[in-house]
Amino acid sequence: MPVSYPSRLSRHAQQLLSLTDGLIQSGCTLEDNWWETQLTSQLDKTLAGRHNRTVENVLEVLASHNPQGHDLFIEKAENASETHSFEHEGQAYDALLISAPIILWTRYQLPSNELTDAQHQVLCQALADLVAAPHARVSMLPVMLNIDTLPQTFFDTRSLTRQLAMAALTGEHVSFADDQPVDNDGILADTRFLVGVIVVPRGKTVFRWQMPPAKGSYRRHQVQQGWESAAREVLTAMFTGCQAQYLCPDAYYTNNREADHHIRPVVLLAAVTWLQTAAHVPSKDLRAVIVGCGTDTLQEYRVGFNIRGNDDVVYGCIWPLLNKDEALVEALDNFGPTIPDEITAVLKEAGVSEVRRMPGLMECDICDGCGAPYFPDLTGDLQHPELPDETDTDPIVLH
Repeated sequence: MPVSYPSRLSRHAQQLLSLTDGLIQSGCTLEDNWWETQLTSQLDKTLAGRHNRTVENVLEVLASHNPQGHDLFIEKAENASETHSFEHEGQAYDALLISAPIILWTRYQLPSNELTDAQHQVLCQALADLVAAPHARVSMLPVMLNIDTLPQTFFDTRSLTRQLAMAALTGEHVSFADDQPVDNDGILADTRFLVGVIVVPRGKTVFRWQMPPAKGSYRRHQVQQGWESAAREVLTAMFTGCQAQYLCPDAYYTNNREADHHIRPVVLLAAVTWLQTAAHVPSKDLRAVIVGCGTDTLQEYRVGFNIRGNDDVVYGCIWPLLNKDEALVEALDNFGPTIPDEITAVLKEAGVSEVRRMPGLMECDICDGCGAPYFPDLTGDLQHPELPDETDTDPIVLH
């Protein structure tokens, strides 16, 4: 049955919704291919226009009116913005936007996002020599990004892909205007993203692990090891006092989601380490309480910390659910490992002696005054966290 959408939408948005519906209702591969071609073409036209949020508006409509269409459309939108097929000086090229996330955590102060010219050049060369296919050309932004400075719309992502693709062929410098300088105060764990592009002749392989055995066999784990070694050599001094985990460069959206998965346990480890040093609390005296929170359905787990002998919540961490599949698995009673089991394992490994899991679903309450989220106490009630008076909250700056 056709889906009814709001009438007050732009012409481009209506066309994108119509094409998405056509693809969903398609009954064979031949028809699928036709609808996909039409949808991709319309996405290209939309993203090539003036700065706009048309794609985001379509996703909002699909989220509330057509969840199946939402999942399909977001995949097509991501592909349209992180790839670029174009011609330059008579040669046809394909470009792929990539990211190389670095998961950082510390008990001190996280470093800035700036790269020196020398660091930038060495990392670009490592991307070309170790990750990209031998026939590829690469370019990379001269600064690390974090979640707040990554492109915020599909239009912005597409624009960055095109800029970097042309820079890979011409050698031009790509500047990055950071209108929101990163404030690292109070942040114990964060993800930094090296963002670049790999450009190849049309139809050629993009990554080194795609090479056929006759030309040298590479595997993804070998590429990962080589990249991590090279990146550590360049950035270790910059990350003094930090633990760093380097993910293998890969397609932009895929790797950004992968980084979201990796940062969650790191946030917990950073919190326990910081409470040990700043609040002078041995991990064996820390107790943690886990509660599920959400409106109608589970959206996140909140972990409240308190100190043995004191029931007040002193600190808290949020473990967000990253997709509908995670929420579905948590809702099913399949007797398998759950996210609270994973959280408990991380906390136990960090030395927390007691971890409690509270049943039920709580609201995602926040403080009306400061906007801070509330976290569970030993009874499962959500409280505003209050650090002990003797806590040294001034970060130690090493960079």
